[in-house]
Order: sequence, then C-alpha cells, then structure tokens
Amino acid sequence: MGYYIQTKQPKNKAADIARDLGAIEVTVDEAEFFIKEQMGAVICVVDNGPFEAAAYCYNLDEFRAFNRPDDDRAKTWLYVEDEDKVKQASNFTASAN
Repeated sequence: MGYYIQTKQPKNKAADIARDLGAIEVTVDEAEFFIKEQMGAVICVVDNGPFEAAAYCYNLDEFRAFNRPDDDRAKTWLYVEDEDKVKQASNFTASAN
C-alpha cells in the first residue's frame, strides 16, 4: 500500500517537501542506503506529466516499486532526517511496516 504526501500544488512537490519537511535531494543509491540502514525517511517524487506524486518509500519493497528499470518517468529522490514528520505528512500507519 502506498503512502503519499500531498502538497498545495500538483507540481514542484520536491521544493515544497524540502521547505516543509527539511528534505534534501539524494541519489537513488543514497536513497537505497538510507532505507537499508533504516535512517530517516526516503520520498520519491514521480513526474506523471500534469501532476507529481510524492511517495514515502518506507521499506525496500516500496523503494523497488518506484525504482523499476522499466519505469522511465522522471524521479527526484529526497531524504528527511526526521522520519516522524514524514509519517505524519503521509498518514503512515504502524500496520504498514
């Protein structure tokens, strides 16, 4: 089940999340490292054309779902040190873990 972060605008979500949650842009390799080491929270912002989706990648399965080689959509990977902020923003529930 996916958990998404909503912003006020359908585009520029990475900038909004950086401002609101203190996210920094990271590489896909860094994102995978943070997830494997259970450090902070990783968000993948996917460009779907008219809108972007900002998904909280709370485990390796979610990360892999957004990092499939056959998915050529533009993506921005973000890292937030304070995982609780991301959980709250995405309405993440403990049963998802």
